[in-house]
Amino acid sequence: MKAIFFLIVAAGGFITATCQETQTITLTDCYSDALAASPLAGEKQSLKQVYLLKDKNIESGWFPSVEAGASVMYNTSVVDFAAALDFLPVPVSPDEVSGMPRDQYRFTVDINQVIYDGGSIKGSREVEKASHIYDEKGVEADLYRLREQVNNTFFSLILLRKELELHRSFNDLLAEKMNAVLSAVENGVLLPADFDIIRSEKLKNDQLISAIEIRISALFAVLSDITGKEYGPATRLVMPELDTYHGDTITRPELQLFDLKSNQLEAGKSLLRSTRMPKAFGFATLGYGSPPGNDFFNDSFGTYAVVGAGIKWTITDWNRAKRNNQMIDLNKTIIESRKYDLEGNLRRSLEVKMSEIESLTSMIVSDEELISIRKTITESTALKLDNGVISATDYMTELNSEKQAMINRELHIVNLEKAKAEYLYIVGKEIEN
Repeated sequence: MKAIFFLIVAAGGFITATCQETQTITLTDCYSDALAASPLAGEKQSLKQVYLLKDKNIESGWFPSVEAGASVMYNTSVVDFAAALDFLPVPVSPDEVSGMPRDQYRFTVDINQVIYDGGSIKGSREVEKASHIYDEKGVEADLYRLREQVNNTFFSLILLRKELELHRSFNDLLAEKMNAVLSAVENGVLLPADFDIIRSEKLKNDQLISAIEIRISALFAVLSDITGKEYGPATRLVMPELDTYHGDTITRPELQLFDLKSNQLEAGKSLLRSTRMPKAFGFATLGYGSPPGNDFFNDSFGTYAVVGAGIKWTITDWNRAKRNNQMIDLNKTIIESRKYDLEGNLRRSLEVKMSEIESLTSMIVSDEELISIRKTITESTALKLDNGVISATDYMTELNSEKQAMINRELHIVNLEKAKAEYLYIVGKEIEN
């Protein structure tokens, strides 16, 4: 049973390792996964719901408002009709005239309906819509900045992978050279110290390999945290092949935010204009009470109704609207200056990044020539070591120079693609592969 259990576990581990081995991700995969995993991803939907609720509230301003009320009053003084009748030329007995009731009871339903609001409801809805679009773009701008984290982690992993491959190949070469040197020592061609030099170099390289593997695992943990996916050292990363064009139009979300903020302020100006427009409304009161309505001589309970219409027009607001418009114009000027400043900073960053791309492209060309030269020198030095002409130290110096030249080439290649990705990030252009 134990044997079967271990076979099942081993098979499961093999399947897991095989699945992980075939896992392949691209830079754009990491972008989309990072956006989906971000806590901000659900914020846009929440903002949409908030906007719709606010819009419904504003739109309900067209609906009639209905309020119910009740009141009880007692008047200590009322009109004395008996005294007033003494002035009449016709004699009337005070007993024949009922006095006004001192107590009043009213139960009312008041209805108010907007007939014309001068465009304030429409203006409020436009302001709220502009605010919602601005907030949505703000979330997009925050999410866009995740690409910078993805770029740094993704290309660092690719570079470490390249270094790891080179160090492992270097290790294989050192292992072969150790055998050759050991044989030469046994034959008296080289000294035992030469073998120790090669062996110590291999131990140092083993340490580098272990350190790089630890860094790779740590960076994969970071990438997994950013994207919400499970990645590990067996995951394959695809190096993107990116194209850049000097002079691309900058379409960063941050720049669009400035335009949307100006639109929001402009919508506010339209709303301000509506405050100076006349407002027309209708009203009605349905009641039940004693006395019913204005029939003060009736002390019994009864129903009554009042209907009417009115107009309100703010003739002067002491230039309040004018000053508010001036403040909006000043804020728009500030926004334009900030947008101009950001555009300038981004364009300067693009110039620096383009120079970096050109420099790396040039270095990669010279790297190939340098590696070819270093290989020739190393091969020649290896022959001299085998014949006992030079020491192992001299050989290791040339071999390390060749290794460094190869590492520099991979560093330049990866940094070139990273610089291109950063260029596109600055521009705000989508990466398609």
